[in-house]
Amino acid sequence: MENKMRIKWLEEADSTNNVLLRHISDYDNLSVVAAVNQTAGRGQRGNRWLSAPGDNLTFSLLLKPERLPAREVMAITCLATLAVRDTLRGEDVPAVIKWPNDIYVGKRKICGMLVENGLAGPDIARSVVGIGINLNQTQFPGEVLNPISLKRLTGRSYELEPFLEKVCEGIGRLLPELDSQEGRNGLREAYERDLFQKDISASYRDLNTGEEFTGIIRGITPEGLLRVEAEGHERTFGFKEVGYIL
Repeated sequence: MENKMRIKWLEEADSTNNVLLRHISDYDNLSVVAAVNQTAGRGQRGNRWLSAPGDNLTFSLLLKPERLPAREVMAITCLATLAVRDTLRGEDVPAVIKWPNDIYVGKRKICGMLVENGLAGPDIARSVVGIGINLNQTQFPGEVLNPISLKRLTGRSYELEPFLEKVCEGIGRLLPELDSQEGRNGLREAYERDLFQKDISASYRDLNTGEEFTGIIRGITPEGLLRVEAEGHERTFGFKEVGYIL
């Protein structure tokens, strides 16, 4: 897979994911749309992604994999989270991955993602990966839970365009791994090694029943379900089925 990305900057967009999805036929594989100001950013679980204009990095990447089975779509999330984690670690920030697709430093969120996929038969036809990274914002609205930014961690300010180029370079380095089973397995293993709270006893909530329980994250299944050991038994959870009690 060619791994050179074409970046288009917009002064303002409702949501960079929406821009790509509305004009999907106009964009080639590895197109990136970034916005200085995102007015209606979307996060997981229908949440809004709130970002001060010009302070943070908000962008979306279009992937059109050649042969990626839908059952292995988690490989795209693994790739994106690993690339952002690596970029942040390049700034001496000890970032880890909070399942399924957030990046945390300590117990604070520095990056969120929204991955929206389209199918063609049993394969992924396209994937739009929306990424928001808190770069320079130092004050956050009260409705934003446990946020942190790179500037608050390092005391330095960051320019949006050069930082985006670093993230894209990281994605480009990992892209060839999507093309083989061995590569996709490697992405999943690397993702599992740096999971937030992995192998640590912590509190969780079963969102289907409301039950609070103590468990230990052991990894993910090939399909991306979270594996949690609780009372000597392993339980698996899908998206929106388990909550972290921090």
